[in-house]
Amino acid sequence: MRPHILVVEDDVVTREKLVGYFEREGYRVSAAGDGKEMRALLARESVSLIMLDINLPGEDGLQLTRELRAQSRVGIILVTGRSDAVDRIVGLEMGADDYVTKPFELRELLVRVKNLLWRISLMGSETQSDEGDDAVRFGPWRFDIPRRQLSKDGVPVRLTKAEYELLVAFVAHPGRVLSRERILSLISHRGDGPSDRTIDVLIRRLRGKMEPDPRDPQLFVTVHGEGYLFAAELQP
Repeated sequence: MRPHILVVEDDVVTREKLVGYFEREGYRVSAAGDGKEMRALLARESVSLIMLDINLPGEDGLQLTRELRAQSRVGIILVTGRSDAVDRIVGLEMGADDYVTKPFELRELLVRVKNLLWRISLMGSETQSDEGDDAVRFGPWRFDIPRRQLSKDGVPVRLTKAEYELLVAFVAHPGRVLSRERILSLISHRGDGPSDRTIDVLIRRLRGKMEPDPRDPQLFVTVHGEGYLFAAELQP
């Protein structure tokens, strides 16, 4: 079945532009102008990914992101303005998978959609092959970098693109303190660029997913005044 994308955007011109483009790329696309219309459609149909504008009338995209993530694992790409840096960070904290800033290039957005749908399909796969296993193991964790899969005692744990890239950076430098600047250089660069604050948000999210007690982190340790240390002991 074709992936089903839901565009939640109150601007009619932008909404129709996105719907038309992704339909031409072979996707099934639905549209909603606000949270009420979004809920009505989700109650009727299954959706693979939601493209969600932050600046919606009534309930904004951040409120809807929180609601969606509490109820499902659907892919969420936030569409934000360039001046919405704080909103982008809050959106990531609430569980959005990715974001794109206006004015955006449709081809860039298509790449982000394809990558997110691919990651979702990988996490939904129940079969894992250990043949030619390139996974990294530490404690109860198994991190298959080529397949972008993280699991704990065989149970998959979903990572966003940014969380995946951050974990790759740590796994590649175990036992070494990485400054925020160094971490920024190891993850994907964007036109408006991630910030130190973004790194702190992503660290908190990884701790929330991977630490037994995020308030007393044992994997992602803060080294005050210097940065962060990945303290796991990698297994051969």
